[in-house]
Amino acid sequence: MAPSVLSVRDDALAVLERLGVPASVHAQDGLPARSPIGGEVIATLRPTSRDEAAAAIGRAAEAFAVWRAVPAPRRGELVRLFGEELRAHKADLGRLVTLEAGKILSEGLGEVQEMIDICDFAVGLSRQLHGLTIATERPEHRMMEVWHPLGVCGVISAFNFPVAVWAWNAALALVCGDPVVWKPSEKTPLTALATHALLERALARFGAAPAGLAAVLIGGRDLGEDLVADPRVALVSATGSTAMGRHVAPKLAARFARAILELGGNNAAIVAPSADLDLALRAIAFSAMGTAGQRCTTLRRLFVHESVYDALLPRLKAAYGSVRIGDPRDPATLIGPLIDNAAADGMARALDEARAIGATVHGGERLRDIRGEVAAYVRPALVEMPEQAGPMRRETFAPILYVTRYRDLDGAIAAQNAVAAGLSSSIFTGDLREAELFVSAAGSDCGIANVNIGPSGAEIGGAFGGEKETGGGRESGSDAWKGYMRRATNTINYGRTLPLAQGVSFEV
Repeated sequence: MAPSVLSVRDDALAVLERLGVPASVHAQDGLPARSPIGGEVIATLRPTSRDEAAAAIGRAAEAFAVWRAVPAPRRGELVRLFGEELRAHKADLGRLVTLEAGKILSEGLGEVQEMIDICDFAVGLSRQLHGLTIATERPEHRMMEVWHPLGVCGVISAFNFPVAVWAWNAALALVCGDPVVWKPSEKTPLTALATHALLERALARFGAAPAGLAAVLIGGRDLGEDLVADPRVALVSATGSTAMGRHVAPKLAARFARAILELGGNNAAIVAPSADLDLALRAIAFSAMGTAGQRCTTLRRLFVHESVYDALLPRLKAAYGSVRIGDPRDPATLIGPLIDNAAADGMARALDEARAIGATVHGGERLRDIRGEVAAYVRPALVEMPEQAGPMRRETFAPILYVTRYRDLDGAIAAQNAVAAGLSSSIFTGDLREAELFVSAAGSDCGIANVNIGPSGAEIGGAFGGEKETGGGRESGSDAWKGYMRRATNTINYGRTLPLAQGVSFEV
């Protein structure tokens, strides 16, 4: 592992200073911000108290009364300025993602680019928050559908995409007229503070935004629970585990608040007899090993037709055995660490369970970190399964790819769909009929279904999310903006009579 000239801590502190994170966030006692690169504590942060969180939500509610009346294109101007700040500081924020989340440099930069892209999308959207004109049966009447700002938007984000997922929500929420209160993962608080510092620069340049329009809550689960429970928060967008979603959803439903849930994903790919194996190999390698297997869209299950299994598997084994693992700051590294030792322990347990039911495991060894100590670095595991069973049926947030043979496509699609989550999926085929079947109503039951690309690496133009235990929420592109607004149907009578709908007669 090629070490950086700077220690991880010194590297991070220099980046934080350039990004404008104030020294006042540091505390002697509090929440440690730890880098998975070497387990080093970068900074100790003063957590947000529950009273401070309640006050932040109160300020956001007051800001809503002002912000909702600002014309949407003007709201878009704030997001445009934020996008400019992201462009100017892309290298530093991307590096901080690497230092705090352990992503390789290109993925850290890619996450910031995703933020820039959603800002561009949202700026254009700010002039297109359109409703409908609807035909009415009543003469001299006009019926229309309009969209209004919803209210305070709470965002609970996960460590694996510490800033991009917030941006998916925040960029849309802000142009839709909603203030945003963000509770980031306690494993990645520094990237959140840095992002907020850049947003504050944009707010200063904007010059007329109400106080309290955006806030960050630093702390643990209790702050997320307060965000979910507060009646002033109209919408909570929560990204995380299915277990977290089971906890959050009933509490929001109990007070009739809106939820956008993006939860677990046990994603699969099918390699058909006609597949381009060179293309499939590259796509599988990135989808299964990229981000050290810690994307919600990571490829975790692979169904390979029996006629090409023996041609593909040796090539996959070679790729798994040769991939460069190490300090994610090294440009030659393709796989950095897992987020912490607990994640590595969970991977080891899943592999032991697979071996116990007859699987053959290639890789999966625990490696040493930049200090030479056994840590959260692991070699990705390729696991040949006799059938889909045991740990293959659930998500382990680590670089494990379970592989099994299939004989007919209907059976492979059924096996792909026979898990609790329904986020992302793909098929590799040269057969048009197979491709069309896969994306049809009788095919993949996931929110994302791809042909001849892997299940990971979604673009912001499409709505992102999945079905079943993935939660059903949609973020980012397409018409996901409607989730941050409330719909109103208006009927206007410009005549002098009062005809009633459905022919009802009521004369007094």
